[in-house]
Amino acid sequence: MTLVETLKELDVENLIKNLEVLESTQHIKCVIPISGGKDSQSCLKLALETFQPEEILGLFCDTQYEHPLTYQHVEKMKEMYGVKIIHLNDGGVYERIKEYGRFPSDIARFCTDQLKIRTAKMFYNYLSKAQESGFEVWYGMRLGESHQRSERYKNKNENDLYEPHTIMINKYPKYLAKQGVMFKLPILKWEEEDVFEFLDGEENELYSKGFERVGCFPCLAAGDKYKEKAFSFDEVGEQRRIEVIQLGKEIGKNIFTTKGGRMRNPDADPENTLDVDYNPNNEELAPCFHCNI
Repeated sequence: MTLVETLKELDVENLIKNLEVLESTQHIKCVIPISGGKDSQSCLKLALETFQPEEILGLFCDTQYEHPLTYQHVEKMKEMYGVKIIHLNDGGVYERIKEYGRFPSDIARFCTDQLKIRTAKMFYNYLSKAQESGFEVWYGMRLGESHQRSERYKNKNENDLYEPHTIMINKYPKYLAKQGVMFKLPILKWEEEDVFEFLDGEENELYSKGFERVGCFPCLAAGDKYKEKAFSFDEVGEQRRIEVIQLGKEIGKNIFTTKGGRMRNPDADPENTLDVDYNPNNEELAPCFHCNI
């Protein structure tokens, strides 16, 4: 039985949107979670120094909220590196916001948990069962991305393999390690300039447009100024702004969480009736770093 046939028996066709790309695949040794961002792309390019292209699988968890340039870039990476990238989808950002009745925030990243980590976890389980063996998962985490990350992973090494539940505590189950799924952090100690130098101009075009992170457009857990920058960038951003403001009215929440953000965007709540998850320090809050691995 082929890998695709086995996966179909596990009933994963609703999760994997392009299962057919695995038709000729025999055995996967390395999975790279792909966001369209520079760090995950670096892991993909770096993996080619250790594995053959047919042994690598890119994993793109689609939040249905990326910029078209990011979707184009994911397709471009398939051609640049000669690897297969499958697309997983288990709902979209708007759907989850309606379900939770609030926008994601720095302390409530349900979008990442549900649309990226949960779907990836399901796939790792399915793939290890289907091929009856484990594989390495290379995550594009870097210590320099946040203080939280620098503290949590300061004792980890780039060349070591780790059980998934020890890297993302309470996110991944222990049974994945028993099935042979192991995590690696190959660019953990790289600086941002190291990443750009390694990619040598091959990165997502949005970086050259002035965006520091490209996962979700915009990241709705980011500070007001980050969201406003994306909303004013192009027609895609302008349409997202309209959609998000309307969604906020439906759930009774204002997407702008600072006094400055609300003053600059009075049309989001002209009658001042919406609840605000007020955060006076949220103006400059960076987008969610989990979405960019």
